[in-house]
Amino acid sequence: MASFNRVILVGNITRDPQVKRTPTGMAVTDLGLAVNRFWFDKQTNSRKEETTFVDVTCWGRDAELAGEYLTKGRPVLIEGRLQLDTWDDKATGQKRSKLRVVCEKMQFLGTRDGGGGGGGGSGRGAPAQSGGDSYSPPGDDYGGPEPSYGGSGGGGYTAPSDPPQDDVPF
Repeated sequence: MASFNRVILVGNITRDPQVKRTPTGMAVTDLGLAVNRFWFDKQTNSRKEETTFVDVTCWGRDAELAGEYLTKGRPVLIEGRLQLDTWDDKATGQKRSKLRVVCEKMQFLGTRDGGGGGGGGSGRGAPAQSGGDSYSPPGDDYGGPEPSYGGSGGGGYTAPSDPPQDDVPF
């Protein structure tokens, strides 16, 4: 039986990221992401909102970029996979678990001052819309060429080895 583990989230950063390093020197940061859902309740004839808070872990260059450019309130698109962490609680001895998203691709949205709107890049292989920042990592290996990031007019980074993405459904 085949498996598929992919998550795409767009939300706002809930706290300023703090970049840490593993003993081997790899950068890692944990992000808090607030994702809003809106719907119309016909029974009460009112608009409803629900916020889900998601923990996201970024590694390598993504972690460094998050620490440098992301701040509380900044909108971001995260693409990654779900991971279940389990441990024994030392105080109670009970098993604990937590579901998190491991970031595999990050795209900055909005403007550099943290405001929403504007657009961000449209992903790998396509030019970014003006007014936003974007970043698409070169893949799972962080040993690729150093990227150049969008300047004041938006722009973005596309890995030179990426094939064209004409068949992307979104």
